[in-house]
Amino acid sequence: MSEQRRTIVFFPESAYGPTNNCVGIGDVLRRRGHRVVFIIEESFEGTIEAKGFEERLMRLTPPSDAEEDPGQFWKDYIRETAPVFRKPTIEQLEGFIAPTYQALIDGAKHVDGRLAEIIDEVQPDVLVEDNVVSFPALLACGRPWVRIVSCNPAELRDPQVPPAFSGYPTGERSSWDAYSREYARSHSEMHADFDEFCRERGGPPLPELEFMHESPWLNLFIYPSEVDYRRAQPLGPTWHNLEASVRSTDAAWQPPEQLAASDGPLVYLSLGSLASGDLELMRSLVGSLAGMPYRVIVSKGPQHEQLELADNMVGEEFLPQASILPHVDVVITHGGNNTVTESLYFGKPMVVLPVFWDQYDNAQRMDESGFGVRLDTYGHEPRQLPSAIDALVADAELRERLNAVSSRLQEAPGTVRAAGLIERVR
Repeated sequence: MSEQRRTIVFFPESAYGPTNNCVGIGDVLRRRGHRVVFIIEESFEGTIEAKGFEERLMRLTPPSDAEEDPGQFWKDYIRETAPVFRKPTIEQLEGFIAPTYQALIDGAKHVDGRLAEIIDEVQPDVLVEDNVVSFPALLACGRPWVRIVSCNPAELRDPQVPPAFSGYPTGERSSWDAYSREYARSHSEMHADFDEFCRERGGPPLPELEFMHESPWLNLFIYPSEVDYRRAQPLGPTWHNLEASVRSTDAAWQPPEQLAASDGPLVYLSLGSLASGDLELMRSLVGSLAGMPYRVIVSKGPQHEQLELADNMVGEEFLPQASILPHVDVVITHGGNNTVTESLYFGKPMVVLPVFWDQYDNAQRMDESGFGVRLDTYGHEPRQLPSAIDALVADAELRERLNAVSSRLQEAPGTVRAAGLIERVR
């Protein structure tokens, strides 16, 4: 153990991406002898304990009579709002981004009392949260806390960085101002209401048009320097870029006999735990890859029972992504920050099909930096997907670039760096 045993509490967003990120960091801290406790939504009960951590349960919404799967609220929400994802990102601000923030704010208001109870019971030395809205109970308790940004770092605003969630190019700014004005119009009233709530509950004022506070102690984000944005205003001294944060807790994986016995590029298709709930989109992608000279691994997601795979494919509802990625040749992804940074960590090129939130920013960044290809998720022609795969597989220069990125990232694991920084928080 590197220092005296401490109690460290992780509070991730109630979705697999932030939770998996925190599990990777928490695993390093636990192996160093610290007590690691996770505050998780009730539908996740048992999933974190199975990985060897303590759990404390809470709810972001009133109880339901129906049995709930992990993250069920967000699965249902994404499915219900899916039609909005076919619209330009500036129109999604009012149709999806603002309602999503409102749902998150409602959750923060609902759970604030319960969070205060948990903090009082557990008595943490440090609180670590990976969320996109603030939770005043964490700020008001007087204990050191750490902010993790596991989304695209465009969330950290800068005049030289495209507006968050826009998916706009870094080199073409003609649409930036209109997007920012629409963001302000659609979010100002909600921001004022949440700012008032944060103050009433003992937290500081929110930054202008932002829904999350910056920690005075430590702030972490995750984006390899090869694809990170150039900023007009450098981030402050409490900010540290982990570059990648890949967990080592996933189960081992080897290509099943059905794939190992055949030839062709090994392709991994994953739209994450939420976007994969769009069954029509998943069926379209499976159809584009069926009969092609690829071996395909499909993370089938919550609609797995209704998704039929072709003969050149295998898949399950959930797959151990961090164990699969080292084996594959190309990743087809929605552009979630975890998958993007993990793919770079293992040196894999990407075809990115963004669906919502920061996925558009990641898709654009991979495309303009040359580490992947961005396709129009709902508007691309079926042949474009295999054409993009073929081009990425054939690009020897790209393979060399990715190998160099992978080697550098694996020499300094972000999970280990994060653990060390968190240990020093007082």
